[in-house]
This record gives sequence, C-alpha cells and structure tokens, in this order.
Amino acid sequence: MTTTEYLARTPRPHAPVRLLCFPFAGGGASAYARWQRELDARGASVDVLPVRLPGREGRSGEPRFTELASLVEELDERLDEVLASPHLLYGHSMGALIAYALMRRRQMRGAPLPRAALLAAYRAPHLPPPRLDSDTGTGTGTGAASDSGLARALVALGGLPEALLGHPEWLRALLPVVRDDLALCASAGPAGGPVRVPLHLFTGADDSLVRTSEVTAWRRYAARGCEVRVLPGGHFFLRTHEGWLLDEVAPLVRRYGGRRTVHAAAS
Repeated sequence: MTTTEYLARTPRPHAPVRLLCFPFAGGGASAYARWQRELDARGASVDVLPVRLPGREGRSGEPRFTELASLVEELDERLDEVLASPHLLYGHSMGALIAYALMRRRQMRGAPLPRAALLAAYRAPHLPPPRLDSDTGTGTGTGAASDSGLARALVALGGLPEALLGHPEWLRALLPVVRDDLALCASAGPAGGPVRVPLHLFTGADDSLVRTSEVTAWRRYAARGCEVRVLPGGHFFLRTHEGWLLDEVAPLVRRYGGRRTVHAAAS
C-alpha cells in the first residue's frame, strides 16, 4: 500500500472496510482521534482513516487550499489507491462538502465509489454556504467578521472554548485556517448532480448554523437512498455528543462492511 501525506498512517491491508473522515472548517484529523478505539469497542470492524489536510496540525507549514476543485483533484489522485478498496466516507460540516465533491469527481470518471457516505452538519450543495456572523455564529453566504467577531462566533457554536478568547497567540494560529476553509466552502460553485451512493445524514437538534431542513435537502443528491438522523447538540455534536454519533455510525459500518465495492459508470 502506497503511503500518502493525507493519512496519518498506512491503511491496514485486510480491513473489511475503511472509514475516511474529513474535518470541519478550522479542524483537523485529530477530531477523529478516538474513533478507532470507540468503534472497535462497539464491535464495528473498520479501519478509521482521518484525512490530514494541508495547513493544519502536523501539516501546518504547508499552504492551505482555498479552492474546493483543486483540493478534490489532489485528494482524488493521492487517495486513489486507498479508495480502490471497500470504504465509507464521513464528513462533518466542511468535510461533508469535500466528501460530496470527491464522490462526484470519482463518479464522473468511473472510479470506485464508497459503499455509503455519512454527511453531517452541512447544507445541501444548492444552498448558500454557512457564514459565521460576528455575534450569533449564524447566517448565509460568506462574511468578513473581525478576528474577535469570528472567534466569538466559534465560541457561540461550540467550536472553540471560551477560555481561548483570552489567548490571542492561539487565535492568531487558528483563525487564518478557519478563514481559508470558509473561502474553500464558498468556492464550491454550482451544485453537481446526485451520487450513486447511499447517503446517511446527521444534524444537530440545536444547530444554530445549519437547520435540519437544510441538511435534509441533501435528499436530492441521493440516487441510492437517504436516511436522516437528528442528534442531540449543536453544530459540533461531533465533539459534545461523540458517543451518540458513534452509536449511529457503528451499525452503519457493520451494515456496509460485508458488501462489494461499487464501481461508477462515468457520467
């Protein structure tokens, strides 16, 4: 198996299915640090592979992508061998958009598709991307909040501990990543068509940034069926209610772990 800087380790060669996890805006692979252990404990036989995007955590010295198409082109190339084996995708917020765009690209060129995609806390592609308003952390489109306003918005959403507002050195490192990721989301352009992959959608009951109806609108992109689950918590239920989320993910891993890989006809 060829190694890639987009994964923290070499994938396990004999895993029945792989789960590639894409981060939210401003986040990194560490958001999924506990998933392998927790899914093992739930009896889900899976190789969890958090995706390491450039410009953050262990790749902080590398330039970040601000154009979705360029990032997806590189992901398709660098992860192609990994994605040739049975796999699932999980994407949270920005990660859901990246996962969808990657599936669309691979479907168009007839490459193997995931057995299912788990998309969380992001609006369907035909809707305007979420915007972090300076005070409420809600809105549509792209915004230009001040650093303090953006930080307060992240705190309001639960994506940043309030204590960090008193540590400008931390904010100076984090906020440029968030801004570049928001630019990446805004660069998505017109929505593509459906993907021939089952979609499992997750939304937080108290999410002030992305409404349940905006997540449910992904149904129009599901050519192989769609399920919606409403979980406790806000936009970052991945953090605050991780156990609840993994209780939903584990049965899906077991459901799709024994099926053959889907190859897409080019479209």
